[in-house]
Amino acid sequence: MNESQTPPASQPCAVELIVGLGNPGSEYAGNRHNVGFWTVNRLARRLGIAIRHHSRTASYGEGTYRGRRLILAKPRTYVNRSGDAVRELVRRYGLAPKQVLVVYDDLDLPVGRVRIRAKGGHGGNNGVKSIIAALGTQEFPRVRIGIGRPVVNGEPSYDPEVVARWVLSDPPPAERAKLDEAVARAQEAIITILDEGLDAAMNRFNRD
Repeated sequence: MNESQTPPASQPCAVELIVGLGNPGSEYAGNRHNVGFWTVNRLARRLGIAIRHHSRTASYGEGTYRGRRLILAKPRTYVNRSGDAVRELVRRYGLAPKQVLVVYDDLDLPVGRVRIRAKGGHGGNNGVKSIIAALGTQEFPRVRIGIGRPVVNGEPSYDPEVVARWVLSDPPPAERAKLDEAVARAQEAIITILDEGLDAAMNRFNRD
């Protein structure tokens, strides 16, 4: 019996749609900006959910986890228009914003750090900004994976061009190893959210 077939948890979470942010296409696959895609891909393998459906705005798969429906999705719209994909899926499945969990990269977290939030602003992430606009609310949970900021002359850079090059480039091997560990941790955080709820997951994963 795999995890998607185990008996219902005692305190199931309301999340039914998990969206990992990233850019479609092989040229972007290894970019820092795609850690959300990496996480959803890993989760799909673990839970045996095939991402086999492709609409104009999203690639997604539907399965069950502990007897409840679970949809895993990756926008096909590029990060800055992620809201288009989320809006389509929310309408298709009749979901409330609080049932949508978004996984994405965060420049202001150190490389490899994982943080969970129940709601909040976009923090400079244009994909999250697009989702907030599409849903009309900031009240949806998210898992943030730290990619750090680029450093110029010994200082973190906020220059848009420098930041764009950073998020759209592949990390070197040592950094990639840290991000792979973070993706594994993010996956465990998501499983905890589904099994025990947001509060339990935040207490466990927001400590380090």
